[in-house]
Amino acid sequence: MSAVATAPAKDLAPKILSRDPGDFEIPKGREEEWRYTPIRKMQDFFIPQSWGSVGALSSPFVEIVGPDDPRLSTTWMPTDRISAIAFAGTKKVVLITIPAEHIVEESIVVNLAGEMLNNYAHIEVQVGKFSRSQIVIIHDSTANVSGSIVTEVGDQAELTLLSVLDAEAPLKQHWNWTTNVGRDSRFLGLSISLGGEVVRIVPSVNYRAPGGSAEMLGAFLLEGDQFQEHRILVNHTEPHCVSNVVYKGALSGQGAHSVWVGDVLVRREAIGIQTYELNRNLLLNDGPRADSVPNLELETGDVVSAGHASATGRFDDEQLFYLQSRGIPESVARQLVVRGFFVDVLNKVHDQSLRENLMERIEMRLGMVTHA
Repeated sequence: MSAVATAPAKDLAPKILSRDPGDFEIPKGREEEWRYTPIRKMQDFFIPQSWGSVGALSSPFVEIVGPDDPRLSTTWMPTDRISAIAFAGTKKVVLITIPAEHIVEESIVVNLAGEMLNNYAHIEVQVGKFSRSQIVIIHDSTANVSGSIVTEVGDQAELTLLSVLDAEAPLKQHWNWTTNVGRDSRFLGLSISLGGEVVRIVPSVNYRAPGGSAEMLGAFLLEGDQFQEHRILVNHTEPHCVSNVVYKGALSGQGAHSVWVGDVLVRREAIGIQTYELNRNLLLNDGPRADSVPNLELETGDVVSAGHASATGRFDDEQLFYLQSRGIPESVARQLVVRGFFVDVLNKVHDQSLRENLMERIEMRLGMVTHA
């Protein structure tokens, strides 16, 4: 029997929660949550396929388990048909476990690996109470992938989770990323998305108890005829919690199209919360399109602060001219402007070598550097 929950039509929260794909209709593109997505290009994701399963290369704290392993979450439910199909079809689950009261100084790097041309994926991250860690999930994909990341952050734990998606141009990716934040815990989620023909990422944050803090940061890059959609939901259900969402995107080339939707829902009981969301998009030349839709729904006025902002603008020619007038070549000047645009997001990556690697990936995508 499938578990289905419904929500009021005006609610920003998902209308259906279920592990049964049959409980979700195939989108037609007119639905609010799908109206920006190129449905035609995603048809294979809406029908169950005989796809392989994504695993992971050997790493400490990482196991490959079956979808029926009793340690996996029993409360997580997909919020769309694609995620339900992916969970039903996956044969291997990547389970990352940080024990309670465990401090991990070095970054835990998880390199995902697929079996076939196309793959389903399910990743669970379980962080024990009073622990501290940084986890990096690398999606250097050579296949179409559909899957979910489920993250449980225990009470008074600190977790930084970095997801790096770097796909080749003709590939498609769909990820549902659900995070549950415990009492007085701190979660920092960073999403770096580069390449791919169609990339759709749906992160959400829920609070298990008062005092939790969640920061969701993203940097995305599009070029040519590429589409990316980042649809974020922060669901404040507990008092005295904090959320901060900052996403930045750079687009170049005719046909590049990005969509950012930031939904923040503050329930009646979530008094004394602080929330803010920001999206900025940089158009590097003529032709790209960036849609930005911040939404804030307040069921209580008893909050410390709540706000949102978005902006989309062209590459700053005056700034470029200023740098060139100081003797800096145009290619280097462009690199400096893009670095400055992404710096407040990438500076949250405390591992210097990893931060430099991410910036190099971005520069390579922009044609600023070449492979050695």
